[in-house]
Order: sequence, then C-alpha cells, then structure tokens
Amino acid sequence: MFDITLLGCAALLPLPERALTAAALSCAGHTVLFDCGEGTQSAARKAHVNVIGVDLIALTHYHGDHIFGLPGLLQTMFSMNRTQPLVIAGPAGIAAELAPVVRLAGWLSFDLKLVELPPEDVQLCALCPGWPPEARLTAFPTVHRVPSQGYAVTLSRAGRFLPERGKALGVPLNQWSALQHGACVEADGRLVRPEDVLGAPRRGLKFVFSGDTAPCPSLEEAARDADLFICEATYGENGQEALAADHGHMTFAQAAAIAARANVRRLWLAHYSQMIKDPAEYIENARAFFPDAVCGEDGLRADLRFDEA
Repeated sequence: MFDITLLGCAALLPLPERALTAAALSCAGHTVLFDCGEGTQSAARKAHVNVIGVDLIALTHYHGDHIFGLPGLLQTMFSMNRTQPLVIAGPAGIAAELAPVVRLAGWLSFDLKLVELPPEDVQLCALCPGWPPEARLTAFPTVHRVPSQGYAVTLSRAGRFLPERGKALGVPLNQWSALQHGACVEADGRLVRPEDVLGAPRRGLKFVFSGDTAPCPSLEEAARDADLFICEATYGENGQEALAADHGHMTFAQAAAIAARANVRRLWLAHYSQMIKDPAEYIENARAFFPDAVCGEDGLRADLRFDEA
C-alpha cells in the first residue's frame, strides 16, 4: 500500500552516486515527495519514479541542499504541460522562503499552493484530492539550526467486517461495502454505523521521514512503531556527537538509538556528510543499537503492505 523510494541520501554536496536529500512515497496512484535537493529529477528517473505528477512536496526546512532541486522540477512540470495543482508544504514562513525559488521557475501552467500544516494530522485528500481518506499526514517539529520539521504518513485500517452482525441488524448485502469504508447506512428503519458491524481496528501503516535534526523527543515520539523510518545520520563515527550537535545533526549511533527506543520495524540511514566515502564502514555503530539498520542509498525501495489480508 506504500511504495517508498529513497532518491537522495547526500548532505550539503551532491556526489556522483548520491543526490541530495529526497524521498518519494506513493499510494493508490498518488505521490508525496519529501524534500527536493539537487539531483532529485535524475535520481527519480534512474529509480523509475514519476516526480512530474506528484501531488505534494513536503519540505523539512529551507536549506539549499533540501530545496535547490525545486526550480528545475517546477520548470520540467511546466514543460510537460502539467495543469494539476501542486501543493508544497513546509515550516513557518514558506511563502517568503520560497519566493526566490518560485521566481527562478518562471511562469507555471498550474496553480502552486504553499501551505503550513497545522500541529494535528490532516487527511491527505483534504490537501490533494484522490488520496484514500484513511491516509493522513503529520508534520512534527525537529531541532536544527533553522525552523525544521519531519513528517509521518499513516494509513489506518478498519476492523474486519463481521457478517453475523450485519445480518442481525438486517443490513442488505449490497450495503456491506459502504459500512466497511466508513459510511453509515439505513436498514430496517434504523441507522447502522460502521462500529456496529466492524471488529477492532487492525494495524495500519506508518512511514516517518526525519529531515535534518539533532536528537529530540518529538522525533522519537513521531517515529514510534513506524514500519519504515528514514532518519538523518550525517556523521558515521562514534565520538562525533559534539560536532553533530553543533550543526543540528546526528551520528549513525544516535539515529539507531532513537529507532530502537521508538520500536520501529525498519530503519534506513541517510543524509551522509561528504566526509563519508562508504557508509557501510560505519554501519556497525548503528547496529549496536538497531541490529537491522540499513545504509540508505539512492534508489533504495520498500513496498510496505498490511500485516494481514
């Protein structure tokens, strides 16, 4: 139900094998792009991800290595005759921060909507029509040198339909589907609600993208029980915690420790300093805390599915 692709895992400077920060999540034919660093378009092309038709670009902050891919992407959307509106979300001050970017992109053939998300989660379909109503997006505060935020995307799942309850309440078979999708129906002169015929909610899906941040309680809480957590891990060596703190970043070990405490299922490290030539050299520093930690790389993909049919 969630198809997630890491498009860029570099920090500050793009490298031949590493584009700057970006990741894409697709669900039911719709896509959110998280950050849009330099090289996002070419990385997406290599990974066979269509970023021209994205519904929403969710920016974690306004440092160049997270937004400098935007002018080119907006121009490409225009050249491909896009007419569908595009939503760009980000921290406070988005209109002023992105004004130079939008000017660089030039005239566009589609509406551009710049939004600051509320502290509570929002239905993605309220931002971009067509998303499943069960899909929700949450922006949570992080700790960096500038205002910053990470994102969580969840897909809730209702309980199983209990046929015996539907039959007992006199619900016609052709109305069972409506109840399963959250609608109320009328049967035998009474209103039947979904909770009247559904079992306990089942585990849904959760994806979390950290953006740039130092360790903080809000990140750990947002990541809790995530199916996949893409977390910044700028510095590989143990002992670089002070350097990381000075720049509002984390080490491999710090990222993995948060993932372990948050009980995430899968962890991908990303946002590597250009000083790191081979992230795999430092992976054991992360695996000391989270044994299944993975070094993210451009094009890495995960297909997340519900636990049960």
